[in-house]
Amino acid sequence: MPEKPVRVRFAPSPTGPLHIGGVRTALFNYLFARKHNGTFILRIEDTDQVRYIPGAEEYIVESLRWCGIEIDEGVTVGGPYEPYKQSERSGIYREYADYLISRGYAYYAFDTPEELDMHRKQYEEKNKIFNYDATVRQQMKNSLNLPDQEVKSLINNGYPYAIRFKIPENGEVRFNDIVRGEVRIETSILDDKILLKADGLPTYHLANVVDDYLMKISHVIRGEEWLPSTPLHVLLYESFGWSKEMPVFIHMPLTLKPDGKGKLSKRDGDRLGFPVFPLQWTNPETGEVSSGYRESGYLPEAFINILALLGWNPGTDRELFTMDELIQEFTLERITKSGSKFDPEKARWFNHQYILQKQNHELTPWLSSELDKRGLVFTPDYVSKVIGLVKERAFLLTDLWKESWFFFIRPEKYDKDVVSKVWKEDTEDMMRDICDILNTLKEFDHNCIESAIKKYTEEKGIGFGRIMNPLRLAIVGSNQGPGLIQIMEILGREEVGERIAVCLREME
Repeated sequence: MPEKPVRVRFAPSPTGPLHIGGVRTALFNYLFARKHNGTFILRIEDTDQVRYIPGAEEYIVESLRWCGIEIDEGVTVGGPYEPYKQSERSGIYREYADYLISRGYAYYAFDTPEELDMHRKQYEEKNKIFNYDATVRQQMKNSLNLPDQEVKSLINNGYPYAIRFKIPENGEVRFNDIVRGEVRIETSILDDKILLKADGLPTYHLANVVDDYLMKISHVIRGEEWLPSTPLHVLLYESFGWSKEMPVFIHMPLTLKPDGKGKLSKRDGDRLGFPVFPLQWTNPETGEVSSGYRESGYLPEAFINILALLGWNPGTDRELFTMDELIQEFTLERITKSGSKFDPEKARWFNHQYILQKQNHELTPWLSSELDKRGLVFTPDYVSKVIGLVKERAFLLTDLWKESWFFFIRPEKYDKDVVSKVWKEDTEDMMRDICDILNTLKEFDHNCIESAIKKYTEEKGIGFGRIMNPLRLAIVGSNQGPGLIQIMEILGREEVGERIAVCLREME
C-alpha cells in the first residue's frame, strides 16, 4: 500500500483528439486509483492557446465516459481544488514564478523570437545546436547579465519577457521511477526552460508542478515521452522546498506501430485501416473525419482490455479482464519497460470475445439502431433471435448487420458465381417440390424442416447439399450465413415460401 492517500491525475491538452496512448494513460491512472481507494482527477492543461482546438476538451470527456473511466474530481465534476482547467488558474502561477526569481532559481529573459532565431541560425552554420543553457545564458539578453536598473526599466515599460529556470551548473539530478529504477541526469545537458511565457501564461513545466503540488498528487503516471522533462520537474520541486511532497514517478512505455518501428500514429491507422482514436473525430478546421473505435463497432469493455495489456503484464497467460478484474490485478510494478506493439488483428479478436460474452438482448439495441436507419421495423425478440445466430461470426458490432441483413431484407440479386455452381437443370423442379413440402408441415421448426428435407433427398437419391445449396441461394442470395435451417425457422414459413417463389421467377 502507498504511504499516503493515492491521488492521481490525467492531464491532457485540448490540442486535438485523444490518442489511444492517452486513453491508456488515463486507464492506468484510474486502475491504480481504484485499486487503492484513491482519487482520479481530470485536469485540462490548456495553457498552449496557440495549439488549442475547439471541441477537443469535450471530446476528451466523452471518450473517458464511453470507456467507463469515472472522474472523481475535475473539469466536469468540480472538487476541493477548483478550478481544474489551467487557463482558469493563470493567476496562481505568477506568484510561484516570482518566488523562484526572488530565490535566484529563475531569471527574466528579454530575448525576442527574432533574436533567438538569429542565434539558432548562427549555431546551425557551425553545425551546432543552440540551447539556452549555462554555456550561453551570460551572453543573452536577460536579468543575469543586464544591470538591475535596466531590468526594472524594461519591465516597467512593458517590454515582453519570459521567465526561465536557471539550471544548476555541473550538478546531477537523481530520481526514482517505478518502471525505470534510479535515473541520473547530468545538469550540463539540460537547458533553461521557459516557465512563464511573455503572454503571462505558464508553460507545461511550471503549471504541471505547481498544480500537482497544490492538488496533492501522490503518483505521476504518464508516457515515457515526458521522461526527459522529469529532471526539470524534480529541480522545481527542490527549488520550491517541496521535496518531501514530490510524487512518485511512473513513466509508461510507448505504444508502437504494428511492426514495432516507432510510436503509433494516426498515419499508421490510416495506412493499415484501423482507428487510433477512441471516438470519431472531425477536424473543425479542415473537416477531415478520423475513425474511432466506438463508431467502428468496438465495445468499450473490449477497447479497455486491449489497452490494459499494452505495457502491462498480469503475470499470467490470461488475456480477458473486466474493468473490476483489472482494478483487482493492476500493479505499477508490472508495467513493462519496453514498448508494446499494437496489433489491430488482436484488437478485433478481443472485441469478438466480448461480443460472444454478451447476451443477445444486450446487443439488440445496437442492431435495432441499424434497422431504424434503414426504416426497418422488427420486434426486439426477433432481432435478439437473429443476433443469437450471427454473433459468432461478428468481430465488430458493424458485422452484426453485415452478417444478418438477409433476415430483414429479401435478396434483390443472386450471386452469379453461386448460381453457376448450384443451379442445375432439375433444380427448379426440386425447389417447387420443397416449397410444397414446407407448406404442408404442421410445425415450422428446425426438426420438422430438417426431417422433411432429408426424407425428400433420400427418396430422390440425392445428397443433402444438392437441395440445400440452391435453397440457400434463394433465401439469402448467396452462399453466406449461418445454418440454413436455423435461418428458415426464424424467417418463418410464409417468408421462406415467398423467397423461393421470387428466386424461381428470376431464374426462369
